[in-house]
Parts: sequence; structure tokens; C-alpha cells
Amino acid sequence: MISKVQGHLDDRRFICKECGNRFRHKSNLVTDYRTHTGEKPFACNKCEKRFKQSATLARHRLTHTGEKPFGCDVCEKRFSQSTNLTVHRRTHTGERPFGCDGCGSGFRYKSNLVSHYRTHTGEKPFSCDKCEKRFSKSCNLVTHRRIHTGEKPFVCEKCEKKFKQSSELTSHRRTHTGEKPFACEKCEKRFSHASSLVTHRRIHTGEKPFACEKCEKRFRHSNSLAMHRFTHTGEKPFACDKCEKKFKKSSELTSHRRTHTGEKPFACEKCEKRFSHASSLVTHRRIHTGEKPFACEKCEKRFSLSNSLAKHRLTHTREKPFACDKCEKKFKQSSELTSHRRTHTGEKPFACEKCGNGFRYKSNLVSHYRTHTGEKPFSCDKCEKRFSRSCNLVAHQRIHTGEKPFACEKCEKRFRHPNSLAIYRHIHTGEKPFACDKCEKRFRHSSNLVVHRRIHTGKKPFACEKCEKRFSQSNNLIVHLRTHTGEKPFACDKCEKRFRQRSHFDRHRRIHTGKKPFACDKCEKRFIQSNNLIVHLRTHTGEKPFACDKCEKRFSDASNLVAHRRIHTGEKPFACDKCEKRFRKSDHLKKHRLTHRGEKPFACDKCEKRFSQSSNLVMHRLIHTGQKPYACDKCEKRFRQSSTLVRHRRIHTRAKPFACDKCEKRYSKRTSLVKHHQSHVENKK
Repeated sequence: MISKVQGHLDDRRFICKECGNRFRHKSNLVTDYRTHTGEKPFACNKCEKRFKQSATLARHRLTHTGEKPFGCDVCEKRFSQSTNLTVHRRTHTGERPFGCDGCGSGFRYKSNLVSHYRTHTGEKPFSCDKCEKRFSKSCNLVTHRRIHTGEKPFVCEKCEKKFKQSSELTSHRRTHTGEKPFACEKCEKRFSHASSLVTHRRIHTGEKPFACEKCEKRFRHSNSLAMHRFTHTGEKPFACDKCEKKFKKSSELTSHRRTHTGEKPFACEKCEKRFSHASSLVTHRRIHTGEKPFACEKCEKRFSLSNSLAKHRLTHTREKPFACDKCEKKFKQSSELTSHRRTHTGEKPFACEKCGNGFRYKSNLVSHYRTHTGEKPFSCDKCEKRFSRSCNLVAHQRIHTGEKPFACEKCEKRFRHPNSLAIYRHIHTGEKPFACDKCEKRFRHSSNLVVHRRIHTGKKPFACEKCEKRFSQSNNLIVHLRTHTGEKPFACDKCEKRFRQRSHFDRHRRIHTGKKPFACDKCEKRFIQSNNLIVHLRTHTGEKPFACDKCEKRFSDASNLVAHRRIHTGEKPFACDKCEKRFRKSDHLKKHRLTHRGEKPFACDKCEKRFSQSSNLVMHRLIHTGQKPYACDKCEKRFRQSSTLVRHRRIHTRAKPFACDKCEKRYSKRTSLVKHHQSHVENKK
């Protein structure tokens, strides 16, 4: 065969002294010389572009005139050159006039035959001037040079990604269109690349043409063999310039870099969710299509992922081939063993670039990122509540179904989540296995210990990206973010009032239900909130821990001290948007707003009298009950309101806390001081 090819080449008697190429015609040799000298004697009179051959100039001129004088009589497609028309007609006739006399292969283009001959001769006449690598085709050399120049001339019009070759761009476009033109004739599965179809066919044929020369293991794909070889050499030639992590494949490095840049170039056309890996997008699409292409041959159960099928198969064999060399625990998958080993080494290789927290599992890092971004991709189809983790959604859905699959073996109490059961078991055992190394305080749950340690370290790893305020717990950040977004996800079904926090929502509900779970053991008065009970108890003890630094007046509640200080400063930060009247306390503003609306939402169930505030309703109810819960410890006189008791006590103590700033005269009642101020005003007149 080689002798026939050589005989064909011997007909070329004109030889180039520079590169050794051979030609049948002298004119072709002259043209070849110009590739070495760079000479371009033929110039366009329109744009001054120059060419080596007159024929090339003639073709170029048609780009200015737009003329296409040659039309196909089959499909009416038109061409600027007759040779292009001749070649095009072969797509209709199937004609391949250029045949290889070595192997009989036929080609539509003469240039393709010339390139094909080189597969027999091994000739590679095109050499790179940078690295001396040689190629059998000039187009391959052009593409190779872009490795050195970094040039990527082919741009995707959808995402602006750039490519070195037009074929790469064509393949990439299919990620946007979803086009899969290559179909398997066995199972009708479709592929966007012809090479993927070739590899897929080997699943049906069982062919594994690529063999490892070390262990004779065979592979369907050459890339799989190349990657396998690294298991023998241990080589990881591709290093990340950010974290120095090394990889066996360049594609793995490309994917890894996106963990630093946050780039997610692959978008789902159904829900616009974005992914950093094309394979993740392919898998995600199956959520929309419901496709499960991987079937178990034992029980016919189907899966959307091949690795899910591999895991499932082990349930039939019960095989656990991967054993820990520390504790001899066995696992079904090598990845599970790798993750388990970190419990012994303490390694946390996945670090958050926002707050520096480390994680044993990449999935935990992905979930953790959402505490910074606020992303909640998992939505309940019943109440539209959203979650940052799929496992939290699964647990939440049990609220709707009432399912509690996890039962305590001691008391049969059931739980929706296995973690809740694990924590609850400590109630029976009294165990608090997690101890603080600073203060020896102990906890039932490791997460409580993690949060507690931040009291000692002062660490606040969760930062608001809007105002840079920091928090020690992620749920505090989530609540805080709602002050920026205005989101109030908890709605009352009685009055439609909305709240940012569930705790505020739960307190509000008690207004409608009348439930007051916190009772005073002195007077049996009950409260909606525990902190209200704490403040109330001080009316019995007389404790006033909060002192004013201006007048030494003391208060039982910190909020009353804050409001009192505004008497000295004159500050009234709460303004009415209707009449611009200002107030020292937000409660006073809320009360005032009701005067504009005329709203009285709180009704007495005895006499139907209505009130604008719940506190006024509470005091009014005492008229019907006759109850006077506030008793004087000096004379046993009783009062309906604590403020009346405070004023009464001044009779016994002779305290006069209200002083005139004009004459220093003092009074036990504020109303008396106001009347006294009027006397100064009248004297001025």
C-alpha cells in the first residue's frame, strides 16, 4: 500500500527547497514560495487586502459585491465560486471522487485526500515555531498556535464564552439549545456530541479498547485510561493558583476554580437555576422531565443518577468493601470512607471564604454558603415556605402530613427528625456529652456548644452584606436581613398582622387566644411574655436595678430608663406621619396613631366596650372582676393599676421625685408639678 502512495507522490517533480514539499505544477511551487517569503502580490482595490494568489483575490472581490452567480439546481443555494457549487452538489449525489489507492476511502475534497495520505505516510509537514510540535494539517497547526497566543476567536452569543475552535463553539451552543442530534440506535438515548455517542455504544457492545499497560485494566474511553494511569504514578499535574490544590485532570481544575470565583455558567431554561458544572445541569433537568435513565437489573427500580444506582446495587449484595484502618468500620463507597476518616484526623478541607469556617463535607459548605447569601432554593408545595437545605424541607413537609417516623424507645414519643430524637434521648439519660473547655458548662447538643463558645471568643462569623453588622448565630442574621428586605413571613390568620420573627408571632397569637402562660406566684397575675413577668415581679420586691445618671431616678425596666433619659435630652425620636407630632416612646406613637384611624380593635366580652390598646382592656376587665392585684406592703390598701400603687407609696415614703427647675420646689405627683409650672407662667404676665 505504501509503495502505491509513494508512486503517487513521485509524480510531483517540483520540490520546495525551504520545506521539501513537492508539486506537479510549477505555479503551485511559486505559490508555496510565497508562504516562506510572505509575499502577497495581488491587492484588492476596495480594501487594500493582499493575497498570494490571483484566484484568491477574485474570490475575495465577491465579498464586496455580494455576488453569488452559481446556483444549485436541487436546493437553490447560491455560491460565489463554481468550485464551491461543484463540491456542494456532492452532498446531494453522495459522490466522493477522490479515492485513496491505499485503503479505498473516498473524499469529496481533494485537500481531504491529501491530508488523509499523511495518515499512511506519517508525514507531518506543518511545524509550530514555538514548541516544534508537528501536524499533518495546516488547520490543526492554526488551532494549536492559539494555545501559545491565548487567542479564542469564537464567541458564544448567549453567554459570551470564548473558544479556540469553531467546533468547540458548535458543541457549546447545544448546552443552551438542549439539542442532541446524535441518537443511539439501541436505546434511542441522544447526545450533543458524536464522540459521546461513540463512547456510549460501548456500553451495549461491552467493548473496552483502552488497556492499562501496568495492570491490564481496560476502559471504554481514552480519558478514563489517562486518569487511571495517575493512580499508578500518583501524579496530579494540574494545580490551583488560589489554594495550591492539585488535580489529575484539567477539567477538574477548571471546575474547582469556580469554587473560588463563584461562577455558575450553566443555566436551567425551566427555572433559571444556575450550576458550576454542565453535568450538574444535566442531572438537574431530570427534576423537570422526571427522567430516570438508570435501572436496577434486580428490582427494576430506576434512578436519575448513575452513582445512585451503584449505591442501590449494594443493598442487594450488602457488600461494604471499604474498611477504616482506625476503627474497622466498613462502608459501601470509597467516598464515604474518605469522609469518615476526617472524624479521626479532624480534617475540614472545605472552607468558607466569607467567614473561614471549615467543613468535612462539600455539601455542608454549599449549605453554609446560603447563610451568607440568604438563598433558599427548596420550596414547600403546601405553604410555599422556603429552605436552604433539602433535608429541612423533608422535615418541614412532615408538619403538613403529621408524619413522625422517629420514636423514642423509652417513652414512645415520636419525632419528625432523627436529630430531635437523638437530643431528646439525653433527657432520659441526663447526659450532656458536650463540655465547654473554658467554663465547663455542658450541653446536650454539639451545635449548642459551638454557639456557646462564641461567648468566650467574641466571634461573630455571620456578617450582613448590607450594613456589615455581625452575628454569632446564622438564624439571627436571617432575622436581621428581613429589616433590609422588609420581609415579614409570619402572618396572623385573625387580624392579618405580619411579623419578622416566629417568637413575636407566637406572642401576638396570645392576644387573640387570651393565653397567658407566665403566672406571678405573688398575686397570680398572668403574662403573655416571660420578660413581662420578670419586670412585674419587681413591683412586689421593689427592685429597681436601672438608675438614671442625671437625676438618680431608678426603674424596674431598662426600656423605661431609656425613655426617661429622653426627658433630660428632650429627644422625641418617634414621629407621627399624619400630624408630625413626636413622642418619646414607640408605644405612645402607636397609641396616638389610633386617634387618626379611630380604630378600637380590643372589645370587652362583658359590656362590649372597645379600646384602642390591649392594656386598657386588661385594666377595664378589673372593673368587672373587682380584682385589685396591687397591694401596698405598708397599709395593705389595694389598687387596680401598678402606677396608682407607685403614687400611693409616696404617701408612706414622702418621696417627691418631681422637682421644679425654676424654684427647686418638689412634688410627689407629676400633675402637681405641671400646675406649679403654670404659676411661674402667670407671674411673668
